[in-house]
Amino acid sequence: MAGSSRDVAESLRVPDLRLAGFTVGLWSAALGSLHLSAAWGLAVGVVGLATAAGLIGLGRAGSLGRAGPFEWAGLFGRAELAGRVGFVGRAGIDGRAGPGGRWWAGAVRWIGVAVALGVGCGAVATAARVSVREAPALAGLVGAGATVQVEVVIRDDPRLLAVSAGPPTYLVAVDLESVTAENAAPVRLSARALVLGADPGWRGLLPGQRVAASGRLMPPRPGDLRAAVLSARKPPRLLGRPSWAQRGAGVLRTGLQLACEPLPDDSGGLLPGLVVGDTSRLDPALEEDFRTTGLTHLTAVSGTNVAIVLGVVLFVVRRARAGPVLCAVLCAVALVAFVILARPSPSVIRAGAMGAIGLLGLATGRSRAAVPALAAGAAVLLIADPELAADAGFALSVMATAGLLLIAPVWRDGLRRRGCPAGVAEALAVPAAAQIACGPVVAAISGTVSLVAVPANLVAVPAIAPATLSGVASAVLSPLWPAGAEFAAWVGHWPTEWLVLVAHTGAGVPAGALPWPGGAFGGVLLAVLTVVFLVAARRVVVRRVAIVVALGAILGALPVRLLAPGWPPPGWLVVACAVGQGDAVVLAAGAGRAVVVDAGPEPDAVDRCLRRLGVEQVAVLVVSHFHADHIGGVTGVFRGRKVDAVIGPDWPEPASGRAAVEKAAAASGTAVQSVGPGWSWAVGGLSLEVLGPVTPMRGTNSDPNNNSLILRAVGAGRSVLLLGDAETEEQEDLVTVLGPAGLRADVLKVAHHGSALQATSLVDAVQPAVALVSVGRDNDYGHPNAMLLGRIAQGGARVLRTDESGDVAAVVTGGGLAVAARGADGDTPG
Repeated sequence: MAGSSRDVAESLRVPDLRLAGFTVGLWSAALGSLHLSAAWGLAVGVVGLATAAGLIGLGRAGSLGRAGPFEWAGLFGRAELAGRVGFVGRAGIDGRAGPGGRWWAGAVRWIGVAVALGVGCGAVATAARVSVREAPALAGLVGAGATVQVEVVIRDDPRLLAVSAGPPTYLVAVDLESVTAENAAPVRLSARALVLGADPGWRGLLPGQRVAASGRLMPPRPGDLRAAVLSARKPPRLLGRPSWAQRGAGVLRTGLQLACEPLPDDSGGLLPGLVVGDTSRLDPALEEDFRTTGLTHLTAVSGTNVAIVLGVVLFVVRRARAGPVLCAVLCAVALVAFVILARPSPSVIRAGAMGAIGLLGLATGRSRAAVPALAAGAAVLLIADPELAADAGFALSVMATAGLLLIAPVWRDGLRRRGCPAGVAEALAVPAAAQIACGPVVAAISGTVSLVAVPANLVAVPAIAPATLSGVASAVLSPLWPAGAEFAAWVGHWPTEWLVLVAHTGAGVPAGALPWPGGAFGGVLLAVLTVVFLVAARRVVVRRVAIVVALGAILGALPVRLLAPGWPPPGWLVVACAVGQGDAVVLAAGAGRAVVVDAGPEPDAVDRCLRRLGVEQVAVLVVSHFHADHIGGVTGVFRGRKVDAVIGPDWPEPASGRAAVEKAAAASGTAVQSVGPGWSWAVGGLSLEVLGPVTPMRGTNSDPNNNSLILRAVGAGRSVLLLGDAETEEQEDLVTVLGPAGLRADVLKVAHHGSALQATSLVDAVQPAVALVSVGRDNDYGHPNAMLLGRIAQGGARVLRTDESGDVAAVVTGGGLAVAARGADGDTPG
């Protein structure tokens, strides 16, 4: 009878899940232990191993019956099969009697053994790596902020941080090999670190390259294995050449970028990202569209990207009626070539490993062999590098591969049974399965569930193969025949333009992304719901009910979302953008036009806010002062928009901030104009007037803050007072010179993120109906001050904070002023 059960199981292709519990326990323990000390992590590991040993002993004492340590694998499938062949009776199903009951008890017990064993191994492996992070010799230097000489090995490509103020800063992941403090012997070790390099010499380094550098040690953030952060202002000193593979990959990647130079900005920036994960030229706004549409795997080398590329190769070779062995060989060649071209950095190797496991299942058709290979591969990678447990890219790789192995074959075969051609069934099943499997991870990261991701992936699939092949051909030809490389890139840009069109269109679909709880809770919740639905959907009646419910929900909810005002709210007068700990305020100045006051700390945040508001032209960019949290994102204001004028205060400090604004303005053919009290501007029904600083302030707590431009804006019969970062001295000066009548306003942009350095006389004089506070969540400055907000609220004002409500707006209505907030997670409460 047991043999019969196995035959039926094979015929139904029940997946072999023997290592799943072990890998889940290992992953969970590694993730938790990253936030623990080495001692506590070791304690968790010991408890896990002891629990596993206790369960094994309990099983032996209680005679586990038919279920051995490897027979719990097909738990749910075996229960169904046993019922079909008469192996489990009514009494056996509930576990109270009969051989089926003993089987269930044994299966559950061995699941517990596997999970506990995984917890023990994951915690111990992570604790061993954390102990290196906590090594006393290095920890002492980090705690003292020592200036040191180091020797490091580059782990991944340097990344340029997106900041506008000050010199460029490169983020470089490295392995520390030697640390030498002043007048001290070198400390030899092997620990991970992060370099913040302020010199362009860091830009061209390749993974695997050994360099020496000097700088100041700083503590790392918790939750990863990095032992230190090195702030390096000087260039690195090369200690050796990179490997031939890295040099060759660098030549090909550079050649591909040069070949893409003549192409349009969108496709020219996307094609290298699609082929080798090089997004250095990719417009951040376009990258955001890809993220919104669920196509982000096309802009980075991930398991999802590798899986889709291999799926296209499989489609081609299977259409040529190639056998399983030839499929495997051709896909393996494509995979190796892809890894070399994309540069074998740790992230690419991880993606390649997941792609190879997916290849095992898809090319050979033996999903029962591929699923344990996936679990084993993930477990080995996690033990070798426990930091992967917190890596979203690794989670996407594993989940995409699991979708290809567990879901795609079922959907493919179901489509073929219903008459769908084999190639079309493959092309439909692969991206859909990968997207469904990755949904929980994406939801955890973004706090949204995309409704357009699956259709967007389906319509994008036909363009991936020609774009990828053309891009690879361009990279390979570039060292030998540059003209041929440019022609191949030109050919590849046409399907790439299709991908750009899909991303733009998908991002513009109303209600295309629904809000969802973010973080671990949201991801686990969606994962549970997805699994429940996939299991239940095996029954026809469940599928039909699900279709009816889904159509009812869409047809019922979509008109409401389409007809609802959404964001921006009609009649908006002023919006404080949620840009973190900084300021970016937008004043409406006609259809598609606005006045922008300050730009926040980084470009992407202010650019996204302006795109949400539909701002295509900036009549005036006002810089209240030149601190980084107000001008760091200035390039985001210029991104894809015409800026007619730029004004700022006649104050030279900080010089780096003023230089950054002047550079950004000059790049678009605009000069920065210094203005003072009395300057005015009128555009699109909006008038602006500079009220302060009345007199230059020197010797104050912060001279740049106290020389902020103070503006009054009037539109639709309502006034807005914008105080920049003015502190007590400038505010008191305003009250003295202008008096309460000259400061009264309907809307107040609270000064300096709601800090305590406010003149109560000014707050009382303004008497606002609405107060907007631009402030970052969980900031280290104690902003905003509770007493200040209480005083404003006591005067009758409605106080809105960007850290709590996202973008916040004052809206002009027929009856006066109203407020609206987009919500921290993108929803739009009233």
